[in-house]
Amino acid sequence: MVQVVFRHGARSPLKPLPQEDQQVEWKPQLIEVPPQTQLDYTVTNLAGGPKPHSPFDSQYRETTLKGGMFAGQLTKVGMEQMFALGERLRKNYVEDIPLLSPTFNPLEVFIRSTNIYRNLESTRCLLAGLFQRQKEGPVVIHTDEASSEVLYPNYQYCWNLQKRTRGRRQAASLQPGISEDLKKVKEGMGIASSDEVDFLVLLDNMAAEQVHNLPSCPTLKRFAWMIEQRAVDTASYILQWEDREGLQMAVGPFLHILESNLLKVVDPATPPSKTRKLYLYAAHDVTLMPLLMTLGIFDHKWPPFAVDLTMELYQHRESKEWFVQLYYRGKEQVPKGCPDRLCPLDKFLNTMSVYTLSPEKYHMLCSEAQVMGLGNGK
Repeated sequence: MVQVVFRHGARSPLKPLPQEDQQVEWKPQLIEVPPQTQLDYTVTNLAGGPKPHSPFDSQYRETTLKGGMFAGQLTKVGMEQMFALGERLRKNYVEDIPLLSPTFNPLEVFIRSTNIYRNLESTRCLLAGLFQRQKEGPVVIHTDEASSEVLYPNYQYCWNLQKRTRGRRQAASLQPGISEDLKKVKEGMGIASSDEVDFLVLLDNMAAEQVHNLPSCPTLKRFAWMIEQRAVDTASYILQWEDREGLQMAVGPFLHILESNLLKVVDPATPPSKTRKLYLYAAHDVTLMPLLMTLGIFDHKWPPFAVDLTMELYQHRESKEWFVQLYYRGKEQVPKGCPDRLCPLDKFLNTMSVYTLSPEKYHMLCSEAQVMGLGNGK
């Protein structure tokens, strides 16, 4: 069994830089759909009912970028990246190891995505590459309501997580090292110090411009390495490694899903109809960073577009023991607490258990601060 958590493909920036002369043109030609990525799919909620409303997509459409595209739109480059990832998975799990049928079969594959259009479309392109647009049955992508989404840290609806991290993004820009570097870049770009531009906004624009070969501002190019490092420092300051409960609320429920899938497969009592050979999860950079942190394999680099974290489950033919093998960006990883790249399942589950949260515990932890606040008469 294989589980793949991936970031969507390349997209337009989420928030443009403040000055018009620093902005590149995002023209509609950039979102043309490559014919090889075409594939019909249906989106449902987790129970198989109608697709929930997507508040994020409504917000993105409120921001029109210079050139005419909307913020956060998947581009042709992004679609091609996802198709290439699908082809790589095909080589691994259809050709090299015949785990999957060469044609999409809904009994073999479970697909879940955040309810954001660029992620749904990224998933389409990945599947088109993985199954070469061949299917035996409908492709259904499951999504959740924004209020209960766990495929990214849900700052909006997990009250305690919101309370803990509130103010950390602003505070990060004032940290020694980060603040001096931010001043240097903003001055170089002619951005007023009062403008709310931090390293996360700078990296978002820089990464999007670079991957599309658009003519970036010279200052962004000159400080490219530093901008990425400082964006990672900012995100690490917001998440804070040592804040176990914070990381639990950020990705604990998602870890619980990945763990449940593993446990279902190894439990002999599970009927075959209740498991799949491949689980696909379309997520975000803000999902992957804390996931990598909890597994002890974060490389202090920003997760690029179309990156994947892949978890393989093996059973030894003779001893019948179970093992997990982890890959990030296609490279073998040794998770924290594991003796080797082939990690005994119990040791791997042990590493996950530090941060895993059941839905009940998650809701309890998320509302904890709220309850305490009410108790204090606030």
